[in-house]
Amino acid sequence: MSAASHSEQPAKWAETRLFIAWAVSVIATLGSLYLSEIKGFLPCDLCWFQRIFMYPLTILLGIAYFKDDVGIAKYVLPLSFIGGGISLYHVTIQRIFSATGNAVACGKVPCYTDYLNWFGFITIPLLALIAFVIIIVMLWGIGRTSKRSS
Repeated sequence: MSAASHSEQPAKWAETRLFIAWAVSVIATLGSLYLSEIKGFLPCDLCWFQRIFMYPLTILLGIAYFKDDVGIAKYVLPLSFIGGGISLYHVTIQRIFSATGNAVACGKVPCYTDYLNWFGFITIPLLALIAFVIIIVMLWGIGRTSKRSS
């Protein structure tokens, strides 16, 4: 393997990771819109907060991917961590507090509402948490990998 092709591998991997992060954000955004606009599921307040942190990722990561800007990671990672924290809190409310009867309502739709329950544990907030975690994993350390133009 030549030195030139060896230096291109980290840049190509960074580009792939950026694409995966963007694709996950697109799928999460389209999924949430499908569930609310087509299936008619009303989002609770915590779902809205998760959307507030996911939707901009779709735009920012899309622009970054097409402009080959791995530096975007330092700007979108905080959004991903905050959104993921909200998702984790939401999963906790759904799984722990609702089971004990101590769950709180957070708006017109209670936060423990379980519209989707695949295999007895996959819920909408869990899907959002998985999306945020994948984005975090894909972007973690990506800014340290510099892309070199050929």
